[in-house]
Order: sequence, then C-alpha cells, then structure tokens
Amino acid sequence: MMVAGERSGDVYGAALACQLNARISDLEVFGCGGEAMRSAGVDTTVDLHQIALIGILEVVSGLPRAYAAMRRLVRESARREPSLAILIDSPSFNLRLAKRLKRQGVQVIYFVSPQIWAWKKWRIKKIKACVDKMLCLFDFEEEIYEKAGVPVEYVGHPLVDLAGPRHSREEFFDRAGLDLCLPTVALLPGSRKTEAIYNLPTMLDAAARLSSSRPIQFVIAAAPTLDPSWLESIVAKCNVEKVTIRTLSRATHDVLEHCDVAVVASGTATIEAALCERPMVVVYRVSSFTAVCARALIKVPFYSMVNLLAGKAVVPELIQDDFDAAHVAAQVATLLDNSEARHQMVRGLRKVKSRLGPGGAIERAAEAVVRHLQLVGASINGG
Repeated sequence: MMVAGERSGDVYGAALACQLNARISDLEVFGCGGEAMRSAGVDTTVDLHQIALIGILEVVSGLPRAYAAMRRLVRESARREPSLAILIDSPSFNLRLAKRLKRQGVQVIYFVSPQIWAWKKWRIKKIKACVDKMLCLFDFEEEIYEKAGVPVEYVGHPLVDLAGPRHSREEFFDRAGLDLCLPTVALLPGSRKTEAIYNLPTMLDAAARLSSSRPIQFVIAAAPTLDPSWLESIVAKCNVEKVTIRTLSRATHDVLEHCDVAVVASGTATIEAALCERPMVVVYRVSSFTAVCARALIKVPFYSMVNLLAGKAVVPELIQDDFDAAHVAAQVATLLDNSEARHQMVRGLRKVKSRLGPGGAIERAAEAVVRHLQLVGASINGG
C-alpha cells in the first residue's frame, strides 16, 4: 500500500514504485496518489486531491472528503491485506491512517519525515507508536528519531536526481516564445489552487511594477496539479496586459534552470530552485486566521527549507504581511542589478545543495523497503 497526498509525494511515490517493481517480482501496489503514481502502475483507489488540504479553513471544509478517503483506504487495506504500507509526507492525514493500519497489523514505513523539528513536536509520540521505520530526506533528522527510539534511515533528497532541465536555454526560450536577451523572472505560485489564489495576484502586481521601469519578461511555472488555463484566468483579472507573461505546464525544472531570478512560494519548489542554484525570493500567504494559528505553532527562525538548511537567511522571505508587490519588486530588482548579491546567494545555495545528499535517494529508499520486508518475513522473489 502506498499513500501520497501532495504533488511532490506523488512524484516520489511513482519513482519508488518503479524501483520496487525492479526488485520485487509480482508486486502489486495500491493506495492514494495522482497522475505520476498511476503512470507507474499504482492502483490509486483514492486520488490525492481528496486529501490535499492546506490552511485551517480549507482543512475544515475538506474534512468530509478526507474522512471518506480515509475510510476507503482502511477498507481496501483490510480487503487486500498488504505486506507493507508506505506513507509519504502529508502527516495530518497519514499519521491518522498509520494508527488505523497498525490496528490491522500492517507494517508501516514513513517516507519524508513530518517536520517535527519545526512544529508539532508532540507528533514524535504518534510516530513512535505507529511507524515501524522512518525514511528521512535531511541528514539532521536522523539524530532526532534515533534519540526518540524510532527506527530511522537517512536516504537523502529525491529531487537531487529528479530535478534538471529537459531543454537547452535556446530551445526553452524558443518553445516558450520568450526573448533570449531579456531578463527573465520565474513565478512559482504553489501547487494547490488555494496557494495560487493567495500568492499569484501579488506576484503579478510585482511583475507590473518591474515592467514599468525596465525591459523584462515573466514565466509562470504551472504545477501539474493546476490547469494552466485557470492560472491564465487569474492573470487576465490582474490588469497586466502590458506585461510579457507566459504560462508553462510541466516545465518547472526548465523554467528554474533558465530564468535569471525566481519568485517562489515556500515549499518543495524552493529546494528545486536551490538545486538549480537559482537566485530567488521566497514568498507565501495564507488566510489571516491560519497565519495567527501558525505563528503560535512554528518554532523555527525561518519558513523556507533553504534557509533552515543553511542556518541563516540565504534567500529573502516575504511572508504574510511582508508579502506585498513593492517588497517583491524591490528584492527582484536587487538580484537583477547587483551581481555581488546574486553571487553571494548562489554561494549559499551551493552549501544547501551539499546538505541534500549525493543522489540515489529513491534507490536507497527502495533497498530499505526490501530489507524491511525481508526482516518481517514477507515473501520476496526476484529483483
């Protein structure tokens, strides 16, 4: 059984399913995922959109469908009796699911550790009670779980292998209909509709401000979970018809590789930008109510994983009230005009890259899964 509730988890789950298929003959994988996992042969009895929730208010409104998804997965587990469940990220959903699966006697491996070092530290008790093995992406997480008595293995970050452009700079600009000679700013508003609704209009306002003072162009990297035409409908409402903006789908790695500066919604995309050594401005906004609740829970000095890994402010963070068009435009202008600021940021991003592992994270995760199955006596043939 494999359960992913977000786009990044769907991508990691698909890659992991492929690696497990190469090692275990007659493998059957079912659970929750999206397009990537389905393409890898996973029987997604539940689609990840049913459990992909963000923000207090959205979580409350989405609870009925999330609970329906939970019940269906628990029923499927009881019917199919999996040898193992691999739960990927999405801790609000997956830790609850893990508890129910343990009642059925299912072994649980958790891939992509919940960020207990940032908030909700009490989750470690739940993890210890219902997770048989934690596979973590960041080196510092291993010690946290070892001290808590949770079996753990550090495998590194899958994006080290998955990130990378498909096209040369010339090919990319030609396909995008952009001017190869103009400064290019990437806009990454997030992978969920709620994120784009909160983040994209301010990004576009900043784009208009920058366009009024210099020749420049912009490209929106549409996450596969978002319809590009829907994003373009937001653009059409934001009075930026004089700004050169292109919207590209399934091209995030190319966009980050070939742009000059990126404005990135805090999340996995900041890691992708760091791997490309791309100067960036990290932004994020949620509802006012969610923001108040989050401030009471978050106990780390930074929001972005890039700065957390660096242990200092390598990239600027414009969060909530600080996230306005004037601040974004000013930060982007500095990175475009000040070569020393760019080079200093790139040096910091290179150090962050070194914290993400040497590559091969999915292969190491697959080997850890196989070893665990062998340890608990599951039948494995071939591979």
